[in-house]
Amino acid sequence: MFERIISLENLLFAWDSFKSGKRGNEDVQMFERHLEDNLFRLNYELKTGIYKHRPYQMFQIFDPKHRIIHKAEVCDRVIHHAIYQILEPVFDPSFIFDSYSCRTGKGTHAAVARLEIFARKVSRNYTRTCWALKCDIRKFFNNINHEILLKQLEKKIADENTLCLVRGIISSFHVVDNFLKRERESFKGIPIGNLTSQLFANVYMNPFDHFVKEVLRVKYYIRYTDDFILLHEDLDVLKSYLPKISEYLNQELALELHPTKIIFCKLSHGIDFLGYVVFPKHIKLREQTKDRMMKKLQQAVPSKPQLDSYLGLLSHCEGYELKQQIRRIFLEYQRKI
Repeated sequence: MFERIISLENLLFAWDSFKSGKRGNEDVQMFERHLEDNLFRLNYELKTGIYKHRPYQMFQIFDPKHRIIHKAEVCDRVIHHAIYQILEPVFDPSFIFDSYSCRTGKGTHAAVARLEIFARKVSRNYTRTCWALKCDIRKFFNNINHEILLKQLEKKIADENTLCLVRGIISSFHVVDNFLKRERESFKGIPIGNLTSQLFANVYMNPFDHFVKEVLRVKYYIRYTDDFILLHEDLDVLKSYLPKISEYLNQELALELHPTKIIFCKLSHGIDFLGYVVFPKHIKLREQTKDRMMKKLQQAVPSKPQLDSYLGLLSHCEGYELKQQIRRIFLEYQRKI
């Protein structure tokens, strides 16, 4: 496994995967100027065991909510992609079907489409009441416990060199809530900006997915990273799941539910999930998503990629009037120039 990860062929493939959409970035251009030398250097560092993950650059985003992103150097991100290419096929078969984050053929739109299918089944073609329980994990990425994550990874990875490399990636970042307790607490936290973090998040939550499906025996369950939703025709049944879910997350994964984001809702009132609101027989774009979209169009110069992105977003829901409004804004700008 380790030889496959560090092979020049895999590193080149990782570079091609990583650079997509980033070739305008100065650091990516600098790496590409001496691409062959850089890849040979990475191969040598990995092969001889002298590779060490570089420090992260931290920045903040506010779209749609405040997040702190830790950006690794280009060489490290190429290695993240190289690891992902080899490990993802090893772990993916163990994931449940309805885990939708950072998986081939999945994603937010597939998750929302699946929710619509589930809602129709639970409501028996919209003739019965359908209830949803929506949950979110408090500071999910910051609270992933390194020791627990490594134990999960070790169940599938037998190669010691690969484990050593993965340990180095995980230990390259940690969050400390209380400096005085630093020596007594297990390190926790993985950076949102790493591709490997997306895989590690799915690995970390996989036991919980199987608990929900196989122990609680929830038929209609969908998870996207740390957002998950359960559907049932009986509200009391959903309420009975909540303490068991909370207990499992606390005891097995050292995580806790976000107390203000535990929501019970009816399909007839709309189920808000991943930027869309699912109603009987139709899906609408979330109002906050719509407002943010229009604000961006008004504040910045509209571009063709931006137009295509927004129209693509609206292609998964009802939004004819909004599509026309966005097209008009774009055409008006084109006339001006």
